Amino acid sequence: MSRRPGSAADKSRLRAAAPARRPWGGPPHNGTVEKEPIPVTRAVDSGTAKLMPDIDREDAWLLTLDGAPQSYVDLRDPSHLEFEYARRMAHVLDLAAEPGHPLDVLHLGGGALTLPRYVTATRPGSRQRVADTDEALLAFVEEHLPLPPGSGIAAEPQDARAFLDHSPAGSADVVIGDVYGGVHVPAHLTTLSYARSVERVLRPHGVYLVNLADSAPFPFVGSQLATLGAVFGHLALVAEPAVLRGRRFGNTVVVASHEELPLGELVRRAASDVFPARVEYGPALDQLTRGRAPVEDADAVPSPEPPDGAFTVG
Repeated sequence: MSRRPGSAADKSRLRAAAPARRPWGGPPHNGTVEKEPIPVTRAVDSGTAKLMPDIDREDAWLLTLDGAPQSYVDLRDPSHLEFEYARRMAHVLDLAAEPGHPLDVLHLGGGALTLPRYVTATRPGSRQRVADTDEALLAFVEEHLPLPPGSGIAAEPQDARAFLDHSPAGSADVVIGDVYGGVHVPAHLTTLSYARSVERVLRPHGVYLVNLADSAPFPFVGSQLATLGAVFGHLALVAEPAVLRGRRFGNTVVVASHEELPLGELVRRAASDVFPARVEYGPALDQLTRGRAPVEDADAVPSPEPPDGAFTVG
């Protein structure tokens, strides 16, 4: 359960299918030219993983699973994010504490470890634990996109729910949910009992972030807002205006906390991003949750099937 699809629009500025046009790492001191980076493919537990170099940025890679964009990593500048939803999550992470202050973060879903790398780059000294069921994918990423020494990131091949349930109470400042089995959020990560487990692991000031894909009238996102709203006192949703207006299927980021969210600054950052987004809260969320009940274990279903072409590399 490791795929977290980014929308086709997320990758509109990437041309990663071909080898980079410049030497990998530049010419060495002896004047010879090193080999250019080339795509790397491997069968992993959840499908076929492929790493493709971004021809516009050295040491930057796109990870796909069965052709669906999954993660983007810039090894030279881990603070550079390409996927729209990852940038929106990063805005919340940036506001979770004073700039540069270390955080304890629990990541449910690993992929190429894009957000853990971001936190390490922007908040040195942070302690981060990552769960991903795909052990072969984690090994593939570790081999080709190694973490820097002293990163403070520990990745474990575990089911996200089991990993969460066995994590100590009050051990995280932030929990990030970014788990996709294929192109679906698994049903056991959508329930009221799951939300309560997230709450147990978070500290009183903690924040939960989750990447959810849906389309208008947002039956899945609405049910998740109702579920999280039964546990947390403050909610917000961040998404591209076109998704919110029902023009296309796409990613949304839901934010939940017991403490008041920094909505003013989040609105400003989301609106001024290179991929502008809207932040919905209060009455706007009430409209999405109207008539929807929190999801009990017996009623849980995976997230909806995306339309053909919603998550592909162009």
